[in-house]
Amino acid sequence: MTLRKLVTGLKIGTVFVPIVAVIAQPAHARDRNVEIAPYIEVQQVLVADLNNGTDVLTYTSVAAGIDASIQTRQAEAQVNLRYERRFFYSDGLGDDDIVSGLARVGVQLVPNVLSLEAGGIATRSRVDLRGAAPTNTVGQTDNVTQVYSVYAGPNLSTNIGALDVNANYRVGYTKVESEETGPLPPGQLPIDIFDDSISHSANASVGMQPGELPFGWSVSGGWEREDADQLDQRFENKYARADVTVPVSSTLALVGGVGYEDIEISERDAVRDANGDPVFDTDGRLVTDPTSPRLLSYDQDGIFWDAGVLWRPSRRTTLEARVGQRYGSETYYGSFGYQPNEQTSLNLSVYDTVSGFGSLLNDNLASLGTSFSSNRNPLSGELNGCAFGQGSSLCFNDVLQSAASSSFRARGVNAQLAYNHQGWETGLGIGYSRRNFFASQLGALPAVDGLTDENYYANLFVGKQIDARSSFDTNFYANLLDSGFAGAPNVLGIGANAAYYRQIIPGLQGTAAVGLDSFKQDGFDSELTASALLGLRYDF
Repeated sequence: MTLRKLVTGLKIGTVFVPIVAVIAQPAHARDRNVEIAPYIEVQQVLVADLNNGTDVLTYTSVAAGIDASIQTRQAEAQVNLRYERRFFYSDGLGDDDIVSGLARVGVQLVPNVLSLEAGGIATRSRVDLRGAAPTNTVGQTDNVTQVYSVYAGPNLSTNIGALDVNANYRVGYTKVESEETGPLPPGQLPIDIFDDSISHSANASVGMQPGELPFGWSVSGGWEREDADQLDQRFENKYARADVTVPVSSTLALVGGVGYEDIEISERDAVRDANGDPVFDTDGRLVTDPTSPRLLSYDQDGIFWDAGVLWRPSRRTTLEARVGQRYGSETYYGSFGYQPNEQTSLNLSVYDTVSGFGSLLNDNLASLGTSFSSNRNPLSGELNGCAFGQGSSLCFNDVLQSAASSSFRARGVNAQLAYNHQGWETGLGIGYSRRNFFASQLGALPAVDGLTDENYYANLFVGKQIDARSSFDTNFYANLLDSGFAGAPNVLGIGANAAYYRQIIPGLQGTAAVGLDSFKQDGFDSELTASALLGLRYDF
C-alpha cells in the first residue's frame, strides 16, 4: 500500500480550481492494465421489407476487428475498430466494405506536465435531413455516407510559482464520402455535400487560483481555423478573454468573463454554366471556381461576455451555468456532472458554438474520455449514436444528422446516463440540437443562408450478463428531424434490436439477433424492415 496525491478540481471558464487529496493506493492499482482482443466474425443475415413481403435480402458478412483498453502510468487508450466485408446474393447488389470504429488515446510525455492526445472515428452519417433515415444500412441504402475524422495534438499544464499555465494545440482531418441522397419531396433540391477539411485549434491561458488573492483570475486566448475543400470554404476565429472567480462559500463560486472575438467565414463561388447556374460534379458536389473572389458568409467581431455560477457540493457533483452575449445575440451554456458511485454517472451539457462540420466532429471526439464503451448494432455491426463512460459520455447525433458543407451556429442540449450494477449495463442518451447555417447571398448557396434545422434524438442500450457463458443486449433509438427547408416535411425514424450471445468453447462465441427498423418520410411510403442474424465470433 502506498500513498498517492489526487488532484481534481473545478473548471471555471479557463480557471482551474484544484482540490488536492492524499489517498491510499493499493499495489494492484499501480500495475499495468492492458486488454487487447482481436477477433474475427462470420455472420449470415436476412433483411425483409415488411411493406413488401416479396422483398427479402440475404447476405454473408465476414468481419475482423479489435477491442483494446490500455491503462498504464504513462498512457490511456480505448480503441474499438472493425472492418466488414458483405457478400450479397441478390442481382444488382455488389459486395461492399464497411469500416467503423471509435478511438481515444492519451500519452504522458512529461508526467502531469506535457501530454499528447489523439482520437478518431469512422462511422456513417445521414446526407440530407429531408431524405430517408435508415439505420440498418444494407445494400443500396439512400441518404447514408461514410465519415472519417481524426485529430491529434499536445497539451501543456504546469505551474510557474503561483501561476497556472495551460496550453494546447490540435490538428484534425475529416472526410465525407459522397453518396446519393435518394428521393426528396417534390420541389426540393439536394444540398451541397461536405467533402473534406483540415482544422486547427490552439488555446493558451495563465491564471491564479483564489488564495493569495480573495478571487481567482485568468487571461486566455485562442485561434481556430477550418479549411474545407468544398467551395474553398474557410472558417477562422480569434479571441482573447479575461475571467474572474469569486468564491462565495466552500462549494459555490460566482464566475464571469469578458473578451473580444473576431469570426469570419468565407467561400468562393461555383463554376457557372452558360445559363449562369452552378455546375455539379459526378459526386453531386458543387464545382469550385478558383478564380472567384472570396465571398463573406459570416463576419462577427466585437466584445462578448458571460457570467454565472459554479457549484460543487462534493467531488461527485459539479454544476456550471452561464448566460451572456455572444455571436450577436444571447448565449446560454453550462454542464452538470453527477457520479454518486462507480456504477452510475450522469452528464448534461448545454452548448452554443459557431463551427464547421469537421471542427465540431473533432471537438466532440476531444471531449470524450479515454475510458468508454461504444455499443454496436448487432445486425449491421455499425456504431450506435452514443459512447458511455463513467468519467464522460457523448452522443454524436448532433454532428451526424446531416453532411451539409456550410458552417453553422450549433446550439443544443444533450444528456447521457450510464448505469452498471450486478451484471446489468445501461446507457441512455437524449438530446436536441439546432443549427443555423451561413452562406453568401452572392454565392452558389443563397437558399442555405439563414436555414435552421433541428434534431430530437434518444438512444437506449440495456445489456445483462446472464451467466458465465451467456449475455444479451437490446438497443432502442428514435430521431425526429426537421430540415428547415420550406415545404419539406419532418422525418421520423424509430427502431429496436436485441441480441443473445453464447460462449461455445473458450474464445468462440455464437450470436443470434433480431431487429425492427422504421422511418416515415412524409410524401413517401413509410419503410418497415425486419432483420435476423446468426453468427460466430472468435476472440484471439
